[in-house]
Amino acid sequence: MTSTTHLSQDFPRHFLRDDDLTQAQQADVLRLAIELKAARTAGLHPKRPLEGPKTAALLFDKPSTRTRLSFSVGVAELGGFPLLIDASTSQLGRGEPVEDTARVLSRQVALITWRTFEHAKLEAMAAASDVPVVNALTDLLHPCQILADLQTVAEHRPGGVDALPGTVFAYVGDGNNNMANSYLLGGAVAGMHVVVGTPETHLPDPGILEDARRAAALTGGSVSVVHDAAEAVAGADVVATDTWVSMGQEAEAASRETPFVPFAVTPELMAGAKPDAGVLHCLPAYRGKEIDASYLDGPGSWVWDEAENRLHAQKALLVALLEAREGLPFPGA
Repeated sequence: MTSTTHLSQDFPRHFLRDDDLTQAQQADVLRLAIELKAARTAGLHPKRPLEGPKTAALLFDKPSTRTRLSFSVGVAELGGFPLLIDASTSQLGRGEPVEDTARVLSRQVALITWRTFEHAKLEAMAAASDVPVVNALTDLLHPCQILADLQTVAEHRPGGVDALPGTVFAYVGDGNNNMANSYLLGGAVAGMHVVVGTPETHLPDPGILEDARRAAALTGGSVSVVHDAAEAVAGADVVATDTWVSMGQEAEAASRETPFVPFAVTPELMAGAKPDAGVLHCLPAYRGKEIDASYLDGPGSWVWDEAENRLHAQKALLVALLEAREGLPFPGA
């Protein structure tokens, strides 16, 4: 199988933020993800830049199911060896400087992914690394999830990736988390009209919101934050939500849930979206809280495609990063 996707020039060295990619680069990664998914379905694996095998260091400070699974399988299918590292049991967990770990890792592995807390630590890793560093989640952003979400929207919308610009994308729930931040930033890069519906007490990161506005000005998209759930989903093509209790907030569950109850994805709320609107949730989900079970398991759910697409979107991203590092004309022969 020969890929028909050709990435634009100047692909970034690392992927730490949704806006590390231009609109054209993001669209090209998504097209490749769709091609790789089709190839896998046909039993083919046409892109293997980690053949050798080369090793990918997959660092985890936080619990994970989908991120650990998709990166491990993806690295293996690209011909590499996924080396999973529990950062808490490494010297990082004993206070070794991030920069020292990066220097050691980048002499032995072909790429690094890190699921961690502070975004600044990830930036420090990238600054000291000689190999690509990928954000597998920080408290600020979750850009790989947004690539999978955008791939899912493209698969379900007439026109595919080319239909992303102009799509009305609503996110309802906790606006002060990494998913809201990345939906704003990644959706703006895609040229979408992103609306975040959240209580006034849980606003997105102001710096991210301003960056998203700048990105939208370049792509023809828009971003807005409203405090009424019905207003947020009015006329939406896609409605997304997330858990109201993120990792590390479990002790606050009872008090955290109350402000978000009006923002739950229910039949009453979805009545305001377009009749064919799809529903996304990055998981894990709590049926009967942030989302009605009928919108997680029913015919309007795009959630399980979304979860699968973590694999394909991340494979496409890694191919792009690795082939750019090797100086190959993407997608390579």
